[in-house]
Amino acid sequence: MKKRLLVVAAAFLVSVSCARAVDDVVYVDVDRPDVAAFIDEMVAQHDFGREALRNVLGQAQIKASIIRKISTPAERTLTWGEYRKIFITRERISAGATFWRENREMLERISEESGVSVEMIVGIIGVETYYGRITGKDRVIDALATLAFDYPPRSKFFRKELTEFLVLAREEEIDATEPMGSYAGAMGRPQFMPSSFRAYAVDATGDGKRDIWNNWADVAGSVANYFVAHGWRSDEQVTSQATLGSGWNGPAPKPRNTLKASETVESLSQKGVLFATDLSADSKVQLLTYEGADGIEHWVGFHNFFVITKYNRSVMYALAAYQLGQEVALQVIDDAA
Repeated sequence: MKKRLLVVAAAFLVSVSCARAVDDVVYVDVDRPDVAAFIDEMVAQHDFGREALRNVLGQAQIKASIIRKISTPAERTLTWGEYRKIFITRERISAGATFWRENREMLERISEESGVSVEMIVGIIGVETYYGRITGKDRVIDALATLAFDYPPRSKFFRKELTEFLVLAREEEIDATEPMGSYAGAMGRPQFMPSSFRAYAVDATGDGKRDIWNNWADVAGSVANYFVAHGWRSDEQVTSQATLGSGWNGPAPKPRNTLKASETVESLSQKGVLFATDLSADSKVQLLTYEGADGIEHWVGFHNFFVITKYNRSVMYALAAYQLGQEVALQVIDDAA
């Protein structure tokens, strides 16, 4: 891992030497061969004006801080116990309960229309941006340009996202130099990547705009639409905590970022895994193991659990979003009692 990061850092330094520096700020060099080729593609394939696009990209900054952040994401460096402490806190649960109460009618409407539970919508928004408090400090154009042109391990992916962003900015009549987001280019309160915005963001208020920065109905509706598009099953179980019974005779399971269910309720039960579910014996499931604050935890992920991992490809993220939503729901119930 350290060797790969050194290679990435070296590549970054080489590319910066080819960039355009003004007053200690490094801007994209639109005459650099790979950038010029990208501009050619946008002109030919998406009918962009060359000079206008050169002007926009020329305002994008190349940031070493973005390279550092994407090279060490929390999901790769933290245990589940450490990761959970970030998101499942009394303060965040309280903020989620306030958000739920203040937006109850809207949230319940979207939940009824989509089949995605209020607690799941609230859990996602809470983990992603702390209910709008933390939406990212980097301009989207800076993040995507840096990663598209100066982060070789994933440059192909981020070139695609940069393309999607520039197209959506034109479609939504947004100044491409203004939107703020994460170091990876995720945008707004639900932290959608540009391709997800174009595919799944919705206008939940009928005002003709898909505003995931300021309109909570559009945010909640877009999250729900994302889940529906990825196969969310209404009122179906997400996960269940599990134990290894006396019948278990396999090797000790280890924490892994397993993103696909390869077992069934029946096959896992026959292996000695004990868990509670009303799902049928042939329902797809997966045993998941986490390094918790008090030791190893076992969970069984069902279909809807792996729908959550489509939002963020991490089983720690999925469990955190689910648990936060459940905790917020309990707080709302307690407050009403």
